[in-house]
Amino acid sequence: MNQEITANRVRLIWADGSQAGIVSLREARTFAEEEGLDLVEIAPMAKPPVCKIIDYGKYRYELTKKQKDARKKQHIVHLKRIQLSPNIDEHDFQVKLAASRRFIESGHRVKAMLFMRGRQVTRRDLAEEVLTRLATELSDIAHPEGGTKLEGVNNLSMVLVKKK
Repeated sequence: MNQEITANRVRLIWADGSQAGIVSLREARTFAEEEGLDLVEIAPMAKPPVCKIIDYGKYRYELTKKQKDARKKQHIVHLKRIQLSPNIDEHDFQVKLAASRRFIESGHRVKAMLFMRGRQVTRRDLAEEVLTRLATELSDIAHPEGGTKLEGVNNLSMVLVKKK
């Protein structure tokens, strides 16, 4: 801003948005003083740097307002986790299915984790069957991302993502 700009020549933009072209820094500062406004460096990495004659306080206010609006509009996608077991009862499965459906419909990703204990590790096919059933039940709104994965020795997991 004003005296902190170090480039010799700058591309100058007037307060109304029209371009003045490439001028020396001294001329740009003179124009800004005549208007009673500030010379603000908008794009310092450009060659030559882009400077605009504007009210700096108003510029800062508009920047913070744009940033707040951008934060309001963004939706953070969380990874929700549900835990299953290979010998899950039908009612328990339906409860987990409803929770998963609710999470996916609200825009989140769901990681279904299936823990195998003791001798259940030898029956990995039953565990994969439970995860596959979950994926097929939710196939109308979600699809598995990358299939089932073995995490450690006794944990299977699958990530379900909302269809676009």
